[in-house]
Amino acid sequence: MLKIQTKTLLIALSLLTAFALAACEVVNTAGAESNKDAGNQVTEKPEFNAEGELIRPENYYEWIFVGSPLTPNGLNGGEAGFPEFHNVYIQPSAYRIYKKTGVFPEGTILYKELQLVLRSDYEDGSADEASGRGYFPGAFNGADVAVKDSARFAETNGWGYFNFGHHAPPLAKTAAALPAEACAACHIANATKDMVFTKFYTRLQ
Repeated sequence: MLKIQTKTLLIALSLLTAFALAACEVVNTAGAESNKDAGNQVTEKPEFNAEGELIRPENYYEWIFVGSPLTPNGLNGGEAGFPEFHNVYIQPSAYRIYKKTGVFPEGTILYKELQLVLRSDYEDGSADEASGRGYFPGAFNGADVAVKDSARFAETNGWGYFNFGHHAPPLAKTAAALPAEACAACHIANATKDMVFTKFYTRLQ
């Protein structure tokens, strides 16, 4: 009788072990699929208020820096349209997806931090520093943001453009999308790829 009970107990333990292993496999598979899906999603999503205005991201400087074009006044007759350094950042998750797929995912944010030239010692706007004559970053002077949302911004090729001030901080906390002629028209006509001037940003090439 004892042998029969022992054998029954061993069979029961074997079945329990098999069920436990199967359950772990299901959980692991589900977790792997979840992680796979998460890797294809933008996690730092753009936020809008009830009026549809974009809430300015405050931690953009922790994102991926992609480049800093400069068209100073000194090289443009004193009247450059964009005389500041344009320090551009993209969310880490959007950057990873773009580098893997070659496509900017929905929810991509490109944050353009405007930064004045430090000072001008010459007519061309350049200055002398220890490293030589050149253009050096000075005070912050505003921010522009582009957001990819094909449904929300269907009329401007899937991207919305926002300005949070063209001046020294503090900047606006929210902003409404700019009309097409303000920014989108130029991007439609001249941007390198999907409304983005990727030719200026080596990390996006």
